[in-house]
Amino acid sequence: MIINDIRVPVRYTEEMLHRAIRKASGRKDLRIRSVRILRRSIDARKKPQLFYVMKAAVNEARKKIPSCPYKADPGKHYIVIGAGPAGLFSALTLAEAGASVMLLERGKPVSERAEDVRRFFETGILDPESNVQFGEGGAGTFSDGKLNTLTQDRNGLNARVLQVFFEAGAPEEVLYDARPHIGTDRLPEIVENIRKRIEKAGGSVRFNACVTDFLMENGRLSGVVANGSEKIFCDAAVLAVGHSARDTLARLYELGAEMEQKAFAVGVRMEHLQQEITAWEYGSLDYEELGAAPYKVTAKTDSGRGVYSFCMCPGGQVVNASSEEGHLCVNGMSDSARSGRNANAGIVVQVSPEDYPSSHPLSGIEFQRNLERKAYLAAGGKIPVQLYGDFRENRVSEVFGEILPDMKGGYGFANIREILPESLSFALLEAIPKFGRMIRGFDRDDAVMSAVESRTSSPVRITRNERLQSNISGLYPCGEGAGYAGGIVSAAMDGIRTAEKILENDAVFPAVNAENTIP
Repeated sequence: MIINDIRVPVRYTEEMLHRAIRKASGRKDLRIRSVRILRRSIDARKKPQLFYVMKAAVNEARKKIPSCPYKADPGKHYIVIGAGPAGLFSALTLAEAGASVMLLERGKPVSERAEDVRRFFETGILDPESNVQFGEGGAGTFSDGKLNTLTQDRNGLNARVLQVFFEAGAPEEVLYDARPHIGTDRLPEIVENIRKRIEKAGGSVRFNACVTDFLMENGRLSGVVANGSEKIFCDAAVLAVGHSARDTLARLYELGAEMEQKAFAVGVRMEHLQQEITAWEYGSLDYEELGAAPYKVTAKTDSGRGVYSFCMCPGGQVVNASSEEGHLCVNGMSDSARSGRNANAGIVVQVSPEDYPSSHPLSGIEFQRNLERKAYLAAGGKIPVQLYGDFRENRVSEVFGEILPDMKGGYGFANIREILPESLSFALLEAIPKFGRMIRGFDRDDAVMSAVESRTSSPVRITRNERLQSNISGLYPCGEGAGYAGGIVSAAMDGIRTAEKILENDAVFPAVNAENTIP
């Protein structure tokens, strides 16, 4: 039996939980043998009294999570390009269905990648193929590891994704918390375990294998070229390259892949004292067991632009998330304990194709790169920072206040107003005081801003048909980079969906490339 809207204090006993379950079910005589929490969120509307609102399976096991309903054609051979969430889950789905699949990742295994990222934070020396964006696990590996999604889940894909993460080493809470997270410190091992599961199922994984071109035969994809020379043939390829593989998107455009501009969001990272955020959100600091509190803010400006918090990291750090020489962007991350002194979040403004320099499908990328180039130059290659009060007064900061930056990578003072288009700066200046009325102190003068938050999602979408293929037959655009997801879980869900569509299509259409084999 599944019971919703179970309300208990955050400090509850088993007896209190059972009593709340009986009340929520409307059955005072309900005999409870076992309870498994399926979903849990915090209700802070009556702070300082806090409550959990739960959904639970009572007197029965969790419903069996559906598995892939298809089996692979043994005469087919597949390639998955990119080892982020979309690529990992696409390759895992294909491999566990019995397919011959090779996962190609341009970056390094996560353990080696972590060393490159650490070196970059310490020295500023960037490896363009191994950084916060590229490498095993994708950009999400160096983030808070949030596993929540707003994507509709009519087929149980969300539950499947969370179950895989749990089986790979994530805490059990990811199966039922409303805002589950793993943490940057735990993600590398979990990502590696998912890759090992792919290999155990018969799939192969290759690192330092950048797809530089695509092979065509009679208007259909027949394979790819890795590292400029190696030809690898296939019957279909999943394109799960993430939203930073700009060179790959440019090559596909040259080959005639249909693309369209897409809206996304741009802005800054903002840091506040985590203790103040927690005290405001929970009404007290007397709930240590709940950890650092998250927040979510949103507003609409007079011009109609939406401004909102993105990828909020309680007790986290701002990171230099650059992937191109001479360009700089920022992101946020936090460990599983979320014990850092600051809260940070992207405070971003909606932008649309009307803001881009031209009607070219890749013009949104040009818009991004222009901002990232300005951000790089603003503080001599370091993260440009500015206090909110100085941002408001349009002047370079000279000294920090009570809030000190907590950052991975060097930083220096700059005027962020000179990086962002004027319309976006004005939108932030209008929205942030509104957020200050939602969360006391949000608009304090010494809140630390850093720029530029430009990789919120892809500004381009590779169009796909009802069979989830590009107009290039045999090419399946997938995940964030293709414009169909916006986070770890939604990308992973799209990876599963894409893999299952390939298997479904191949159950109808015969093999066209059976003589080609994956080496």
